[in-house]
Amino acid sequence: MSRSSLALSNLRGYAIVMVVAFHAFIAYLGSQPASPLPFDEPPFGWRANPIVDSARWFGFDLFCAFQYIYLMHLLFFLSGLFVWPSLSRKGARTFLYDRLVRIGVPFAVGLYVLMPLSYYPVYRVTAVDPSWSAFWSYWTALPFWPSGPMWFLWVLLLFNVAAAALFWLAPHAGEVLGRLSGNAGLYPGRFFLALVSISAVAYLPLSAVFAPWEWAQFGPFALQPSLAPQYAIYFFAGLGIGAFGLERGLLEPDGMLAQRCWRWLAGTGAAFLLWIVPTALIVNGTSLPGLQILADLGFLLCAPSACFALVGLFLHTTRRHRPVLESLADNTYGIYLVHYVFVLWLQYFLLGVALFAVAKAAIVFTGALALSWATTAAVCHLPIGARLMGRKPRELVRARGRRQPVIAGLDPAIHPLRKKSSYEGDGPAGQARG
Repeated sequence: MSRSSLALSNLRGYAIVMVVAFHAFIAYLGSQPASPLPFDEPPFGWRANPIVDSARWFGFDLFCAFQYIYLMHLLFFLSGLFVWPSLSRKGARTFLYDRLVRIGVPFAVGLYVLMPLSYYPVYRVTAVDPSWSAFWSYWTALPFWPSGPMWFLWVLLLFNVAAAALFWLAPHAGEVLGRLSGNAGLYPGRFFLALVSISAVAYLPLSAVFAPWEWAQFGPFALQPSLAPQYAIYFFAGLGIGAFGLERGLLEPDGMLAQRCWRWLAGTGAAFLLWIVPTALIVNGTSLPGLQILADLGFLLCAPSACFALVGLFLHTTRRHRPVLESLADNTYGIYLVHYVFVLWLQYFLLGVALFAVAKAAIVFTGALALSWATTAAVCHLPIGARLMGRKPRELVRARGRRQPVIAGLDPAIHPLRKKSSYEGDGPAGQARG
C-alpha cells in the first residue's frame, strides 16, 4: 500500500473515533440544559441533548465545538475521493446500484431499527411509563422520525447520485475537476482560498437565516440548512482531487501540504479562536458591531484549515502499517452505524453514578468504541454483513492469504473501497474496490 493510501486509511479511522467521542461527550457539556428535556413536547430539544447528566466539564464544550466546525466537512471530503475512479470503472448504473446497497440499505436499517433502540433510554429518563410499548406509542406519534447520525447517509447518497448524474451527462467532468485541482500540490494555499471563497458564497446568505447548529427535519430526513451546500462543495472537492490521483497533487506524501502541516495546525487554532470568541460573546447576549462577521469568517477559515491540517499531518506522519489501525479502518463504517446505540445506553446507565464528568465520558467513549468495533467485526463474519460493509466474507479473505488493508475514502460511513496506487498498474486514479 502506498503512503498516501495508508495515510488516508488512518485518517478515516481517526475521523470515526472523533465521531464517537463527540457523541460520547455531549451528555457532559457545561452548556447542557439544567434538567432532562420532555420527550413528547416541542421543540423536542432532546434531539440535540439526548441524555443530560449533572456531571459536567467545560472542556468538552470546546472539544465538541471544534469538532462541529470541521468534522463533517472532512467526512464528505474523504467520501468524494474515490467516487470518480469508481464511476469510471463501473459506469453510472452499476455505481448507483452499489451505493443503494451500501448506503441506502444501512440507512433504512439504522433509521427503523437502530434509532428506536438508541432513543429508548432517552424516553425512559422522563417517562411515567418506561415500558417499550409506551415508548413506541410516543415514538410513532412524533411529527418526524428521528434519524440521529443516520442523516449523514442519505445526504451522502444524494451526493453520490449527483456525481453519477454528472458522470452520465459529462463523462470527462471528473478529469476537468482533477486538472483544476492539480496545482493544489504545489500551491495548497491557493486551493484553500478557492475553497474558502466558494464556501463563503454558499454559506453567508444562509447563515443570515439559519444558525450553524440549526436543523431542518422532513420526515426521516434531517440536515443543517446553512451547512448542506458546504458539504456538497467539500464532497466535490474530494471528487476532483481523487480524479487527479491519490499520490499526486494535494495528497502527495512529500508535498507542500505534508511538509507544512504544522503551519496549517497553527492556522487552525487561530481560526478556531476567531470563531469561538465572538460566538461565545453573541450567545451571552453581547451586542457589538462586527461580531457576527468575525464569527462567520472564523467558521469559514477553520473548517478547511482543519481539513488541510489533518490531511497534511497524516501524510507527514504515516510511515508504516499498523494492524490495530488497519482493523479500525476496516470497521469504521459499522462503528459509525451502531455506535449511537451504545453511547446513549452507556450514558443512561451512568446517570446518578457519583463520578466526575471526565471519568464518565471516558467510560462511555471507550465502551461505545469497543462495543461498536466488536459488533461490526462480528457482523462482517456474515456474508450479508460483509456485503453491506463493503467487505469480503472472512473465509474468502483467509483463502487468499493475508488480507489487504482498506484504503477507502470515508463513507462514514465509509464504504471501504480498495485502491491500487499509481505504480501498481492501473494509472494515477488506481483501482477502487466496491
